[in-house]
Amino acid sequence: MNQKPKYGIWSNVRFMMKNARKYAPSVLWLCAAFAVLSVSIQLVQLLVAPMVLRKVETSAPLGELLGTIALFALLLLVLNALMGYLDENIMYGRIEVRSGIIKDINDKACTTSYPHTRHPQVLKLQDALNACNSNDAPAEHIWHTLTGVLLNLAGLLIYLALLSNLNPLLLAVAAATTVAGFFAGKRINEWEYRHREEKAQYEKELHYIRQKTESVQLAKDIRIFGLAPWLNDVYSSVRHLAEAFVCRRERVYTLTCLVDAVLQLARNGIAYAYLIHITLTRGLPASQFLLYFTAFSGFSQWVTGLLSNFSQLHKESLELSRIQEYLNLPEPFRFSGGKPIPKGPYELRLEGVSFRYPGTDRVILRDVNLTIRPGEKLAIVGLNGAGKTTLVKLLCGFYDPDEGRVLLNGTDIREFNRREYYALFSAVFQDMSLLDVTVAETVAQAVEGIDIPRVEQCLRKAGLAEKIASLPQGLSTHVGRQVYLDGVEFSGGETQRLMLARALYKDGGILVLDEPTAALDPLAESDIYNKYNEMTQGKTSVFISHRLASTRFCDRILFLKDGGIAEEGTHQSLLDADGEYARLFRVQARYYQEGGDFHGAEF
Repeated sequence: MNQKPKYGIWSNVRFMMKNARKYAPSVLWLCAAFAVLSVSIQLVQLLVAPMVLRKVETSAPLGELLGTIALFALLLLVLNALMGYLDENIMYGRIEVRSGIIKDINDKACTTSYPHTRHPQVLKLQDALNACNSNDAPAEHIWHTLTGVLLNLAGLLIYLALLSNLNPLLLAVAAATTVAGFFAGKRINEWEYRHREEKAQYEKELHYIRQKTESVQLAKDIRIFGLAPWLNDVYSSVRHLAEAFVCRRERVYTLTCLVDAVLQLARNGIAYAYLIHITLTRGLPASQFLLYFTAFSGFSQWVTGLLSNFSQLHKESLELSRIQEYLNLPEPFRFSGGKPIPKGPYELRLEGVSFRYPGTDRVILRDVNLTIRPGEKLAIVGLNGAGKTTLVKLLCGFYDPDEGRVLLNGTDIREFNRREYYALFSAVFQDMSLLDVTVAETVAQAVEGIDIPRVEQCLRKAGLAEKIASLPQGLSTHVGRQVYLDGVEFSGGETQRLMLARALYKDGGILVLDEPTAALDPLAESDIYNKYNEMTQGKTSVFISHRLASTRFCDRILFLKDGGIAEEGTHQSLLDADGEYARLFRVQARYYQEGGDFHGAEF
């Protein structure tokens, strides 16, 4: 069952007008002017033949006849030229408005509360951003639809005035057959719209397969595992389903054309018979016969056009409604006001914290109590799924706990402006994000005002200075090749070092490192550990790792298990306790020892 949209047609029209006033005010009056010119052209075209025929009927002089033709020709030339000019210029305003909405959506995506980026309902809303992805998308096409509403409404009123001398029953018949034909056709024509999710699924699958076959990341796998035939088979099967969908759609559309043709034949036949009748009984001039018959046909077109515009407006409103829902999504975090962030050094504390991810039943952390003292170097270790990364997400303020509190220097972080709280953290996460910009811009996360000596210092601390110096363009080298062909593809370890340099450049009071050396070789990892004290000087730091040997330089180690802190202490004290930490450490140590028996280990 489809959920009723939160925003109606007129709410979405107001939304678009608000954005037009904000980004391109000219769009509003250009649409109105375009509608006036369009209906003027239609009116001139309607009158030209009857007026010329009337001159012939009254035996007007040749000069007067030619003058009438020239006048109408000049009018059409001027009006069409003006409409062409407007049509060309209104496009830029429409694009400006759509681009402005895209900017607002991107701003929302970058600043919305972190849970929204993972919530299934929000992800479904983000699918509606297709309403902005092309010139024919609702966020731009709606101006064409609104112009059509004005045009068809004005045309309908003018033609009603022209046909006011005819039998009202004839107009009622015309309106009835037009409306009947419209709704019959609408029901059939909306077949594709009703099946849009099926169509979208085929398009998504075809796009996904094409994208993967062209992927640089999968190029090695495709060749080593011989995936080309399999990918082709998958693509062909989806393509056949898509072709079957198109065939079904075309059969439906053929029926639409047949219904429309029958109703149009009946409507025009009735009008033609009535006009012939009054011509024979009342002596209606041929010029008036032509005027009435043409206006009668046009009247039906205006009615159909107006109904079609409102139908289109309804469909576009559904997409625009979802955009409004996304932009107006209520935020669970405080992003304005709040208490001022205290000055460092910083103490982080968890009091009775329990947490499960939204939409799941599994408790990840249960009644965790933890204090991270100012300037302390804390390591968090444990097996996969123990809750290490989740604990860090709570400390960073990406999620609020279901129970308990996260405190900064004794104050619940929910009382701070969350963006100001984020500014305290420098971090290297497992999921690394890189843009195709220069090395300097990647480290500084800025385009202007970059402190180059500081960038070089951070790269040196991260152990990447020699690599960058060896590149032809140094700090101006582009990272990646998706945008710039002269870009450099860094290895996994080099990318981790680059991310570490980025975290150091930010220089937040709290440093979070989530598996920052996972892609490094042992020598490179040892080099990072040797520099760790320098990196964390004067900072509170949290270090997550699967490699227990890497935790020796930390002041305190937490071993997580089953959503809680199972063991706590220094590296040596935990070994002396001979608990699960010690057993896991021996397993890992044996793995690296020459001739070690890994298979007999228990933990």
